[in-house]
Amino acid sequence: MTALLAERAADVVSAAQQLLTKRMGAAVKLSDPMELSGSGRTTVLRVRVAENAFSLPRTLIVKQVRGSAQDRRTGGMAPGVTSIDAAFLREAVSYQFTTALSREQRPGAYLIAHSVPDRLLVLSDLGDNALLTSVLQTRAEPNTRNALMAFAQALGRMHAATVGREPDFVALMRRVDSVHRVDGIAQQAQAAIADVPGLLEAELGIEVPGEIAERIVHGNRLFTGGRYRAFSPSDLCPDNVIMNDEGARFLDYEWGGFRDATLDIAYALVSFPGCLCDFELSRSRAREMVEAWRSVVVGVWPSLADDTVLAERILEARLIWVWLSTYWFLPADHTRIATAREHGLSVPRSEALINRWSALAEDARVTGDDAVGDFAEQVSAMLEERWAE
Repeated sequence: MTALLAERAADVVSAAQQLLTKRMGAAVKLSDPMELSGSGRTTVLRVRVAENAFSLPRTLIVKQVRGSAQDRRTGGMAPGVTSIDAAFLREAVSYQFTTALSREQRPGAYLIAHSVPDRLLVLSDLGDNALLTSVLQTRAEPNTRNALMAFAQALGRMHAATVGREPDFVALMRRVDSVHRVDGIAQQAQAAIADVPGLLEAELGIEVPGEIAERIVHGNRLFTGGRYRAFSPSDLCPDNVIMNDEGARFLDYEWGGFRDATLDIAYALVSFPGCLCDFELSRSRAREMVEAWRSVVVGVWPSLADDTVLAERILEARLIWVWLSTYWFLPADHTRIATAREHGLSVPRSEALINRWSALAEDARVTGDDAVGDFAEQVSAMLEERWAE
C-alpha cells in the first residue's frame, strides 16, 4: 500500500471507528486494513474488529465515497448535487432495503452502519471469494457453466423476494432525500433515445426506421415501469458478482432500484453492457441461463411460463441494452469510455459493439422478429466497415 493509500485508509478506518462507536454506544477499534477493489473515487477496505463490546463480526468491509469538503459539511445534499451524492444515497438505501430481507433472500452483504455526511458504509464481509470475472476468464468447464447458472438463479431469487416491495424502497429514498429518487441509469436510457439516432446517422450513415424508434421508446419503459418489476443492483458486471458456497452474491448497489427484471437476465446475454466485456455465450448456454432464472420467478410471474412471451420480453430488454451500449461507446468520447470497467474480459469498444449488434440480430431471427433482425444486421455490418478502415 502506497503512502497515499495508507493515509487514505487510516482516515477511512478512523471514520468507521467513530461511526461504529456512536452506533454501538461503546468503543470499537478496527485494525489491519486491507485494500480491496475500488475506483478513483472510492476506498474499499477489509478491516479486523480488534476491540468491541458487542457481537460484531470478526472482519468488516468499509466503503467510502470521496467528495468535496463542502459536500460533506452539507451532508452531500446541497443544491447542485453531484452524481457522487446520488450514487452514494442510492447505494445506502439499497443496502438498507436488502438488509431488511431475510438471510435466505438477501442478495449480498448486509448493512451494519452508514453515515451520509461521511459517505461511509460499513458492511458484512462475504469473505475471500472468486469474482465471476475470474471464473469466466478461465473458460474452464464445468466451472463456467456452474457460475453462470448460479448467477441466473441468484437473480431469480432476488427478483422473486422483492416483487411488490417497491413502496418500501421508495419510502427509504424519501427519508434521505427527494432529489435523488430519479434513477441515473433510467436517465441515461432516456438520453440514449434522443441521441443514438443522430449518432448512427452521423457515424454510420444509418437512418433509424420509425418502427425501431417506436420499439426503443417502448423498451425504455422497462427502466421506469414494466410488468415484472423487482429490485435490481443494475450494475451486474462480473467484477460486481462473487461466487461462494451460497452461490452468486452481488456487490455495488450504486445504481440499485426497481426495474423490469428482464433487464437483469438480458444484461448477461448482452455480455454485461455496463462494461467493455466480450464474453460470448452460446445459444444453448444462454437458453440454460434464461431457464434457470425463469424456474425461480415463474411462481410470481406465471405469464413467463409462455415461451413466446418470455422470448419477446428478453428480446426487448436486449434491444434497449444494445442501444445503451451504442450511446456509451460509439462516440469517440473518452470520458464515457473511461467509465467502463476494465478487467480480463475487456475488449476494444469496436469489437464489443459489433458483437452485441450481431448477437442481437441472431436472437431476433430466432424469435421471428425480422424488423429488429434486419436493422441489427445493418448496424453490425456498418460498424465492421467503419472500424475496418
